[in-house]
Amino acid sequence: MTTAPLLPGQTTDHVSFAQCHISPEARELALEVMAGGWLTAGQRTLQFEEELARWVGARTSVAVSSCTAAIEMALRALDLRPGSAVLTPTLTFCGAVNAIVHAGLRPVLLDVDEQTLTVNASEVESKRRERPAAMVVQHMAGYPAATQELAEAAGLTLDRVVEDAAHGLGASRDGRAVGTLPSTTCFSFYATKNLPIGEGGALTTPDPERTDRLRVMRQHGMSKDAWRRYEPGAGWRYEVTVDGLKANFTDLQAAIGLGQLAHLHTWQARRAELADRYDAQLGDVPGLVLPPRPSDGRHAWHLYPIRVQPAFGPCRDELIAALAERGVDTSVHFIPVHRFPYFRQLLGDLTPSLPVAERVADQLLSLPLHPHLSDDAVDRVCAQLLSLRTHPRR
Repeated sequence: MTTAPLLPGQTTDHVSFAQCHISPEARELALEVMAGGWLTAGQRTLQFEEELARWVGARTSVAVSSCTAAIEMALRALDLRPGSAVLTPTLTFCGAVNAIVHAGLRPVLLDVDEQTLTVNASEVESKRRERPAAMVVQHMAGYPAATQELAEAAGLTLDRVVEDAAHGLGASRDGRAVGTLPSTTCFSFYATKNLPIGEGGALTTPDPERTDRLRVMRQHGMSKDAWRRYEPGAGWRYEVTVDGLKANFTDLQAAIGLGQLAHLHTWQARRAELADRYDAQLGDVPGLVLPPRPSDGRHAWHLYPIRVQPAFGPCRDELIAALAERGVDTSVHFIPVHRFPYFRQLLGDLTPSLPVAERVADQLLSLPLHPHLSDDAVDRVCAQLLSLRTHPRR
């Protein structure tokens, strides 16, 4: 198993939270692109879009600069009235809510289900009084959200739903892979994600007109990107036909992505094995709540978030510090958006209306999980965690 180089202060038994492993195939393809002289969006990007769509089971895909950009573009493509309400969970990455704001829309924050950490239908129904024009559905940690059920609860058709699948690549529900519904699904290829490229994102939608618009939108709204303008006989002229962004992918990213895709099924299976290993050692520990498993789908296992309750003894923050001293990296996903000063100023103090997110936010602890993590490393994480258990807190 390939291991990452040690960082200053790390020892050989250090357990890193995540690892951006770039496969030999990806490195070779990247070198080919660099030698070829065309680095921005071009033929390799088109090839990556085809291969990603095939892997997901989607009609096609549109590669962009990030999942955050993808969410903003998906919302802009709905042509909603400025200030329209968009439902979104508060327990999410801030970028997803910023995307709503940048699209000129109004985020309406939803509380989450205490077990799945995704949104449930009753919470969505309670916000119908806001007259939502769209909804962002998050597949938290890789757990597949009930997208169709949530759309019905919101009174929306699926084409008004944007799926935040930054964590969801490889997940499925009711026999359908995330990214194949008549919604618009947004993926992330950040360095820690299931398909690590370093940066980047993509959208999938079965609507060919929307797909064409997204392709134009990602390149300033220009009718032809540089690759097409330099094709034989294409000509240099272009039009600006929509309100666009600078959000294109590059052929260098695409080359890395193509090499990484060859390993994705294997990496997904390894993530599931590691989640099973954590479950086996932590499943009966008082005060620890483990991530749930979908009864009607497949978990993508981007993250392994546990909840640390008073019965365990030390609180979450104490565990983070103690584990770090013992060479175990951890993280937190996420700080609820309503706690940040910017969103409090924008939306007001929503704390009373979001009790579950408030309760779980101080308990969540993400343990190391990536496909190059060894069984011994998981055992070491569990041993160190359990060694810190003390008398229950009151």
